[in-house]
Amino acid sequence: MADKLVTYSKNVFIPVTNMCRNNCGYCGFRRDPGSPEAFIIRPEEAHEMLKKAAGQGCLEALFTYGDSPSDKRFFEGLRKYGYETLTDYVYDLCLDAIRLGLLPHTNGGVLPYDELKKLKEVNASMGLMLETTARLEAHRLSPAKDPETRIKFIEDAGRLRIPFTTGILVGIGETWEDRRRSLEAIRDIHKRYDHIQEVIVQNFVPKPHTRMGNVKPPSVEDMIRVLRMAREILPEDVELQAPPNLTSHLKEFLEAGAGDIGGISPVTEDYINPECRWPTLDELKAMGLKLRERLPVYPKYVKRGWYGRQVEPIIKKCSDGDGYRV
Repeated sequence: MADKLVTYSKNVFIPVTNMCRNNCGYCGFRRDPGSPEAFIIRPEEAHEMLKKAAGQGCLEALFTYGDSPSDKRFFEGLRKYGYETLTDYVYDLCLDAIRLGLLPHTNGGVLPYDELKKLKEVNASMGLMLETTARLEAHRLSPAKDPETRIKFIEDAGRLRIPFTTGILVGIGETWEDRRRSLEAIRDIHKRYDHIQEVIVQNFVPKPHTRMGNVKPPSVEDMIRVLRMAREILPEDVELQAPPNLTSHLKEFLEAGAGDIGGISPVTEDYINPECRWPTLDELKAMGLKLRERLPVYPKYVKRGWYGRQVEPIIKKCSDGDGYRV
């Protein structure tokens, strides 16, 4: 463990909207379009967050949102900012990030092929959690969590040569065989398209006031077992990520096979898991971790040039000969 290199990305987390057509049993972030807590981030607010992040040395701009709802109130909100579609709005948010010297990574639910192709041009990489190949009660009210739909989207990203982050969510009602099948599905997609840069193995964290608020989270032992299984199933060129703010057992997770801890933000919280604070770099170093900062696009794909043309100047400026951040 002492000699193991652990990678991370210094980022800013931009929650584009908390309105989503899905209604997952474990999600505490989502709001109905009619809720007083529902929002679409204002362009000015996003700009200030991006500007602050650039000033603090961040390189990744993580744009996160769910699947666009069909509710007219959602589109009325978009039109106030001058947009007809969420993808058009996110495209311009990505351009704003690029102008400030940041590299966008968009994780925005399942998109049509043409919208995915459009966003490729302004992103260093993109992502979508597979979560599971099982059909679960947790996703009963979530049409876009259909496993076949998500697998097709991940395949579309492969066809477009988009460096891609995906992952599984552990503890939402799936079986051990479901976990294996999910990891094998990701492996098989990568064998066809060679675009999966990392797989997140994320532990379910129960949220109050959700349908799964009283469900017991997976044990540390189960998470270690899943990580070992993932490392056994996935190709060596696919990194495993363990989110560092969702566990107090990060070192054990790294020893079990994870080699990346994802985005660490000095300027924003994890809006999906706001009760789980990101550790600081000093805290991580105090754990004895040997850290190396990467871009939101992994070195393999930096060298291949698999990223949007709009981000090319920043990537060439900010990456070293090995594809990591200078």
